[in-house]
Amino acid sequence: MTAHLYDAEVGHRRHERLDDAFTHRLYLWLVDLDDLPRLPAPLRPFARFRAADHIGDPRRTIRENLDAFLAARGIARPARVLMLAHARVLGYVFNPITLYWCRDADGALTAVVAEVHNTYGGRHHYLLEVDEDGRARVDKDFYVSPFFPVDGEYRMRVPEPGETLAATVVLRREGATAFVATLRGRRREATTRTILGALARHPAVTLRVAAAIRHRGVRLWARGVPVVARTPADTDRGLGQLTR
Repeated sequence: MTAHLYDAEVGHRRHERLDDAFTHRLYLWLVDLDDLPRLPAPLRPFARFRAADHIGDPRRTIRENLDAFLAARGIARPARVLMLAHARVLGYVFNPITLYWCRDADGALTAVVAEVHNTYGGRHHYLLEVDEDGRARVDKDFYVSPFFPVDGEYRMRVPEPGETLAATVVLRREGATAFVATLRGRRREATTRTILGALARHPAVTLRVAAAIRHRGVRLWARGVPVVARTPADTDRGLGQLTR
């Protein structure tokens, strides 16, 4: 297999209204969309990659849907696309963020795409204009956390992972940092042994990620952080991405 695993730690810290932070251990896959992992039969229920779990037509492949998204924005079909994401584990997956690095035949980076999912079933693509250090800025235009409105700006640093993974997403609102998410990890070749090790260290990882997000939301609400209700426009924008 040409895929890799990243043993990683994700950290969230909010600064607005309440100073609150937590970290969570997990693992992620880095896969080539033209060469998705072909696991031994006993391991397949623990690592599936389906187009239905990402934006686009579920009858197409993940690669075909990403190509269509890029083409609609005037970007030629990449020669290679690497995707950082959770795989479906025992029939369940939740990816708060999926990252795609797109390169041409000469190896030059042509696009970086961040695909964001919320816990309400919405999905959204951000096409990022990154500098040589992987830094980008983009306006927030998708409802994610129930504790922040759809405004402000994301400042991201998303260099393509190598031996290490180091990504950061900062939400800026009204000139101040409201929220910071970090993702740090170390690469392992995806072999039967390393996959089994990841499963042992992080059982039901995707279910635990979704549960941790909801548990944190309940804690913030219980501590008095007000909920920002979704508007019809927020709901339509997110759900509309399911079929684009």
